[in-house]
Amino acid sequence: MPLLQPPPYKPKFPLQSGHIQTIFPRLFRKVSLPPVIKRRIETPDGDFLDIDWHLASSSRLAVIAHGLEGNARRPYVLGMARALVLAGWDCITYNFRGCSRDMNRKPGMYHSGDTRDLHTVLEYGLDHGIYEDAALVGFSMGGNHVLKYLGENPDKVPAKVKRAIGISVPCDLEASAVRLCDRSNFIYTSYFLRSLKQKIKLKHKQFPDLYPLDKLPSIKNIVDFDNAYTAPINGFADATDYYRRSSCNQYLKNIKVPSLVLSAKDDPFLTPECYPIQEAENSQVLSLQITNFGGHVGFADLPMEKQLWSENRTVRFLNT
Repeated sequence: MPLLQPPPYKPKFPLQSGHIQTIFPRLFRKVSLPPVIKRRIETPDGDFLDIDWHLASSSRLAVIAHGLEGNARRPYVLGMARALVLAGWDCITYNFRGCSRDMNRKPGMYHSGDTRDLHTVLEYGLDHGIYEDAALVGFSMGGNHVLKYLGENPDKVPAKVKRAIGISVPCDLEASAVRLCDRSNFIYTSYFLRSLKQKIKLKHKQFPDLYPLDKLPSIKNIVDFDNAYTAPINGFADATDYYRRSSCNQYLKNIKVPSLVLSAKDDPFLTPECYPIQEAENSQVLSLQITNFGGHVGFADLPMEKQLWSENRTVRFLNT
């Protein structure tokens, strides 16, 4: 597909900064959208996933995947669910393993390349027999899940999945992880590590040998964390091996479902390797649209209560 032209989206001052776009909506945007149904579902390997079901009494289902250290109640997830419900889509938002109120049962938590739970949630929704069409929406790491899932084994994807969209996707995980180590991204690294280290302490109570606490003091950035915990716990040689095998960019050429990647030029998490320009140019189904503004999972404007540009764009794409 030809690369899509940058849209005329230009937010008001001070939201023309990538860092402010990334931080401002998380602090000041409030979205009230109580789920119609809350449910805990079992996974094939004996763990559980907590899901929220937002209903529009529709025959179309969208499954929404959050980002690193997010959950199903974050404003960016609820905002997207609200926009899609208003546009006639039922939505399931789900918590990755370890991101619910209760810690997951099994030794492993979520990671960037694990697409099993996305498939489990999608099939759970479709098995109710009320949906004719389905779509997938993923933010950041959740976007990597969505695109990797569609391309790693395309024949496994249910035929009812008609469209997918990934927003602010770190298509090259290693490049993005290294970028997060920059001094300019200290605030994000500190936030992620504080949350991740707390989860390690909780997992240590369940599996003390698998989650030793003596590694925590030496962890200064995301790469350190993935070398110490994510990689060995999930069977990877090290962080580099984990990033290489989990990045969605190598699977984009196999995607059969019309898909859109939305990213901003001023995203502080992404490097040039994370924008799949060549992959989109060589694909019949993958489109890429790069905005001049938007930060990482931002795309906001003032007043903050209004629907985000990315939410409007997602609705237009899924309803095409």
